[in-house]
Amino acid sequence: MGYSNPPRSARAPHRGLTTAVLDLVWRQRRVSRAEIARHIGRSRSTISEVVARLLATGLVREVGSGESRGGRRPILIGFQDDAGVILGVDLGATHVSVILTDLRGSALAWRNRSYPVRTDPGGAGKLALELCRDCIAEWNGDADRLLGIGVAVPSPVDPDAPDRVLERIHPAWRKRAILDRLDAAFGVPVFVENDANLGAVAEHSWGKAVGVDDFLYLKVATGVGAGLMIGGDIYRGSTGVAGEIGHIVVDPTGPECVCGSHGCLATFVGTQALVRRTEELLEGSVPSVLSATELDIKTIEDAALADDPVALRVIDEAARYLGVAVAGVVNLLNPGSVIVGGSLARAGDRLLLPLREAVLRRTLVASAAASEIAISELGPRATALGAATHVLIAALANPSLFPGVKSA
Repeated sequence: MGYSNPPRSARAPHRGLTTAVLDLVWRQRRVSRAEIARHIGRSRSTISEVVARLLATGLVREVGSGESRGGRRPILIGFQDDAGVILGVDLGATHVSVILTDLRGSALAWRNRSYPVRTDPGGAGKLALELCRDCIAEWNGDADRLLGIGVAVPSPVDPDAPDRVLERIHPAWRKRAILDRLDAAFGVPVFVENDANLGAVAEHSWGKAVGVDDFLYLKVATGVGAGLMIGGDIYRGSTGVAGEIGHIVVDPTGPECVCGSHGCLATFVGTQALVRRTEELLEGSVPSVLSATELDIKTIEDAALADDPVALRVIDEAARYLGVAVAGVVNLLNPGSVIVGGSLARAGDRLLLPLREAVLRRTLVASAAASEIAISELGPRATALGAATHVLIAALANPSLFPGVKSA
């Protein structure tokens, strides 16, 4: 089927009638033909024709009777969440995760494996295929019901070349397609998108940003990235690189970054930067449980949650650097909220409180901006879930992606 450019929102303005009806049934879950007609502004006879076509696909079915308004009880139309499944793949810098969901975002299977994705693209693709097959095997359903695959990558995605990652960040991936194996093995559409953007998609659909159409999603893990949602759609910029908050300079005298600049946020915040800073502090006289521990982001977070002084200082410093960059975004774009995800979000209030304080000191309407900063509750599955949701949104916006459905 080939790789696809990022889909537009399900609320895109030029939808066909079949799309509009399907989207409404999905959102309402159970709705009568008369209610559909009122919502969409078309005659009941026209809506009945569209519903008849959708009933034939198995995506919707009649699910009983609604309440009477003086006449016969209306027959309700319900969306069938189990009519198809979607795979979401999260290619992190150091892991591969795969989720299989139904058409309501519910997890049917999940796999996660540590892997040097950044330096071994061939092995990463092979592992992703293995985990996808494992998820489908665990689900034990008909593989023909697979609708599509969403893939999250820790890199900007060029809309004109969605199967390539930025070589400056991932030189080992030079001229390598991201996941040829998935495309060949399953024969369904593959949608590739930046991981922070897909974190934002997950939050908007299932997390802290449900009902919020303008917000910033901040992913802090091996690197630092941001997904910016404006008007309910991901903002990608003219060439797909919007959201690279990790390359905002927060200290011009700081260390050199992979991008060639100095003092970028990513050189102070992110797994390697935090481990290096912890090692520096452990050379001092402050006692710490980390002195006898193999350092990684999890052990640092565990120590911070146990109020270890060195770990708390590392998290506090990271939060304050983040605050410089976040405050700039808040002053420029005034998002409705800022949601922090990624592995560092596990630090909770140890990260959130100093981050709010740093933003508070630097924003024009500081108290409002700081109060709307929150920690994601979606956990380690967020990015993979966002990748699967990305496909779901595309399918609701373009029902022809579903077998047997044609746009009207």
